[in-house]
Amino acid sequence: MTGFVSFVGSGPGDPELLTLKAVDRLKRADAVLFDDLSAGPILGHARPGADLVGVGKRAGRASPRQHHVSRLLVEYARIDQRVVRLKSGDGGLFGRLEEELIALREAGIPYEIIPGVPSAFAAAAAAGIPLTRRLTARRVQFVTGHDISGQLPEDMNLPALADPMATTVVFMGKRTFPKLYEVLHAHGLPADTAALLAEDVSGPAQRLTRTSVSGLAEMLSREISDAPALILYGPLAME
Repeated sequence: MTGFVSFVGSGPGDPELLTLKAVDRLKRADAVLFDDLSAGPILGHARPGADLVGVGKRAGRASPRQHHVSRLLVEYARIDQRVVRLKSGDGGLFGRLEEELIALREAGIPYEIIPGVPSAFAAAAAAGIPLTRRLTARRVQFVTGHDISGQLPEDMNLPALADPMATTVVFMGKRTFPKLYEVLHAHGLPADTAALLAEDVSGPAQRLTRTSVSGLAEMLSREISDAPALILYGPLAME
């Protein structure tokens, strides 16, 4: 068997943020299984004739089940295809990478992992802020805003997330942030802690909203757009 799978991080969606290695693997792939946020211009790097298969998952929309995506990877590789599994951002960060790796290992299929620009870094760059700062932000923490049921996880480390000296990035958290703010405020996070809502980062409809955690919670309790988004809060988000 000569099938091989390249897990490629596509970054936040801007094709100019792809690595050279990512572009090379796309140009040589027989099949590309891509996330929603990896579609569009990025797929223009795929070679003509390659199979392009959308397998993205978005909250509130009908999406392929994870076992189906893993099975597709195995099936393509077993017929000696060079496969790119194109994941938005970096596949190792809330990208369910491990589940697909396990399926390949069990099937004896070789693979490689090519990192991508994480959307959190792209959001900070777009806003013109660093994620760390001497003395006031020595720690960065990434957290998911919902569990498998779409609700706020019950096992979150709330004292850590309420630390005003840390930069916190919340993935997939627009719907649950009002509730998250309530519990964080109860654990001591000041209401005026700076917050940044970064939507459609690096895309044509990119929008950056600078506010406070209390202001963001109030805003998201009234209206939530369908745009993919990150929430950053801490000592840096208003810079």
